[in-house]
Amino acid sequence: MRILYLQTFPLYGSGSGTYSRDLAREVAKIHKVAMVVPDKRSVKNVKMYKVDLPVKISFTGHPEWPDSLLYTKVSGQELSSNYLAYFKAIVHAVNEFKPDIIHVHHIMPLTWIARFIKIAYNLNFIVTVHGSELPTIEDDKRYTYLTEEALTRAKRIAANSFWTREWIQKIYGNKFQDQIRVIPGGVNISDFPEDMDTREIDSKYRLGGQKLILFSGKLTKYKGVRYLIQAARNINAVVGVAGDGPEMENLKKMVKKLKLDNVKFFGFIDNHDLIKLYYRADICVVPSVWDEPLGLVVLEAMATKTPVVVTRKGGIPLAVKDGINGVFIRPRNAKEIAEKVNILLADDELRQKIGERARKTILERFTWDKIAHRYERIYQEFRKTADLRDAGPLDKWVNKVLKKPS
Repeated sequence: MRILYLQTFPLYGSGSGTYSRDLAREVAKIHKVAMVVPDKRSVKNVKMYKVDLPVKISFTGHPEWPDSLLYTKVSGQELSSNYLAYFKAIVHAVNEFKPDIIHVHHIMPLTWIARFIKIAYNLNFIVTVHGSELPTIEDDKRYTYLTEEALTRAKRIAANSFWTREWIQKIYGNKFQDQIRVIPGGVNISDFPEDMDTREIDSKYRLGGQKLILFSGKLTKYKGVRYLIQAARNINAVVGVAGDGPEMENLKKMVKKLKLDNVKFFGFIDNHDLIKLYYRADICVVPSVWDEPLGLVVLEAMATKTPVVVTRKGGIPLAVKDGINGVFIRPRNAKEIAEKVNILLADDELRQKIGERARKTILERFTWDKIAHRYERIYQEFRKTADLRDAGPLDKWVNKVLKKPS
């Protein structure tokens, strides 16, 4: 079977990039796989079709595109220029690679093109909704109609959590309820052995053998990092912030204002170091204040046996059970963050038990071989032989819609 993946963003620096990269790598162990993506890096056994974009556009920002525009702020002309770049690359990939099915990551914008590929080539597609795109769909009506039209052609819509599914239904009602399935992200367990030597990380980030409370992720307001920093006043450990984003300077100002000397900003961390930081950390805190889809940060930390302290928001409860394999906190509550973190820091046995159960959860339900198998069944159900004829000027309708005022 031949599967073509379409990804809107680079393969590193975001949850959806990691998701698409690891899924493609896993599926490629058995099937022929190709990917259209704005990234020049390779994935093992995957044929890559790189897209050169005129404009970098993201939903909430992207650490590898620090100057990206937001979809809610761009003009129709900017959208159209990117659309045409994606369109040409995807048509070329379809003609050359000859896929049996297309798998699109994110509910927009590449579903718009997949819809036309379906019409032109009689080639089925499915969609994975990662959640980060949904506020944009809600806030900018230019995209609501385009995306609804595209989704009517999708054979399956895979939401990465139950909360993401509910959010889709909030926007579109029950129109797509028969197409939606919940398929979470996974962990490439070969990257996460039972244990790992972290002495190199301790030295590199000058941790000095101290306890480490880790946050990893994009530094935006909805990630709630400010509440972890407020909590740091009452935590006797290093609070390490791994990531970059628009809130970085505000968070640094907060640390200075609070006169904290136990908060370290690591900046953007590559995947190799990030995995080692998970192992080095005593606790990983995910203090999101929005309804977070089930983020890969939570799953990866759990895979390293590092206890997670998380808000009960969005899709997180799909993996975390309070007091069993993780600990819940209320959002926007620095006091409770400090209390729960300190309870865990004071009890080595409790941390170990929660960490062991967390890894067991990952091994049983969230490894990529298990996730990929679920997708394979969908691919097999809807695979078709493409009718490889010229797609023609199919982009005219989308260009017309995108140029309408919001």
